[in-house]
Amino acid sequence: MHYNIEILLENSEKFSTFLHTKIKEFNNEHSLHHREVRKNDAVQPINIIVSDNKEQWIGGISAEVYWDWVEINDFWFSEEHRGKGLGGVLLDNTEKVAKEKGAKKALLTTFEFQARSFYEMKGYQVVGEIKDYPPGSSYYTMVKSLT
Repeated sequence: MHYNIEILLENSEKFSTFLHTKIKEFNNEHSLHHREVRKNDAVQPINIIVSDNKEQWIGGISAEVYWDWVEINDFWFSEEHRGKGLGGVLLDNTEKVAKEKGAKKALLTTFEFQARSFYEMKGYQVVGEIKDYPPGSSYYTMVKSLT
């Protein structure tokens, strides 16, 4: 059989969509959990938005609940609003809503230069570390039991 291999050094939305679709199909075929969460549209989003008195967004959390887990995807505050307790309030609220939606555990990732110590203070534990990613730092996967 003859193959043509092309090296493309730019983004290709069409090709990325193709690969993503094929991986989803494979996962659906081999994992009941993947199939069920997609079939039932069981991913439950959580977005908590913080605005200032001018109604400008200053931060928030974006997360999803599925498989009895909440996955915290994005969590950010503008610099001038950090260190005032807002992050803890948002994380607590996210976990509370996630528990109401059936989550028993929480999952997130963070870089060494981001918020590892904050998450540890909130009960998260490092379950995986990629050292020197980016060079001179580490990338962590962290989990917490919500029960």
